Amino acid sequence: MQFDDDAQLDISQISDSRGGGGGLGGVAIGGGGLGIVGLIVVVLLNVLGGGSANLPGGLGGLAGVGAGSNPARVNNSQLAASCKTGKDANTNSDCAVVADIDSVQAFWVTELPKFGKRYTQSKTVFFRGGTRTGCGTADAGVGPFYCPADRLVYIDLSFFDQLKTQFGATGGPFVNAYVLAHEYGHHVQDLLGISSRVDHSRSGATSDSVRLELQADCFAGIWANHATTVPSANGRPFIRNLTQADITAALDTAGRIGDDWIQSHLGGGNIDQSRFTHGSSAQRQRWFHAGYASGDANACDTFSTRTL
Repeated sequence: MQFDDDAQLDISQISDSRGGGGGLGGVAIGGGGLGIVGLIVVVLLNVLGGGSANLPGGLGGLAGVGAGSNPARVNNSQLAASCKTGKDANTNSDCAVVADIDSVQAFWVTELPKFGKRYTQSKTVFFRGGTRTGCGTADAGVGPFYCPADRLVYIDLSFFDQLKTQFGATGGPFVNAYVLAHEYGHHVQDLLGISSRVDHSRSGATSDSVRLELQADCFAGIWANHATTVPSANGRPFIRNLTQADITAALDTAGRIGDDWIQSHLGGGNIDQSRFTHGSSAQRQRWFHAGYASGDANACDTFSTRTL
């Protein structure tokens, strides 16, 4: 994956609070901190978007905890100095994330009106350690998530390293882009009213929670299909090319964040489909690929199909 050197980056879609003193030192769940067991539980429920509509619904365990807006001071000055063009994105990982977000949102600005809805941009909050959100207090162990209460995406960028070290994923720039595109898929669901119409209280292999997550994977695949044609403000595409290796790396990551893989590798070895909240590895791969192969949101109806 390479960015176009002349693409124009827009840092206004980011709120960088990493240096703002907003770290909270952990997630407060029921008044207690998280040890390694708690971390595994949170990862099982929240990795790659489980905190989307699930946080306020209770699956993430954060409902009502520390509710409120992010108190950390936002300072985008370093991003402003470093991240101006796609050339910067090719050499600076922070700038690459900015370019990913710009591209994903620019795509949905033109795509969502086809479904009778106007796309409203959502900022991504970069934080370090911990932060307060409209959905509760979160730390890096929760993984990246979308909060429908304040319509923001949150991520501690160290998660991308965690994908490689803890999950054994291949990693790489396009994997990071897939993670972010999935979270913005939840924002699209929110804008379309899908999130508000489903039952977030249940888990299981065919639950609404699983269907919501698989649809977000499919939406990420749709963006990937169009990624090399999405223009920046000056008309240059954000992303110059994607390779089959990039798609393979994203599918590898999708396979390592399925409920069955996480339960068997990080959760004690027993696979319990009744506790699925995100879908199996095969399902996550299948739905990302469905979006990528079609490039059409109509291929992402995970709620009417019997076979996920």
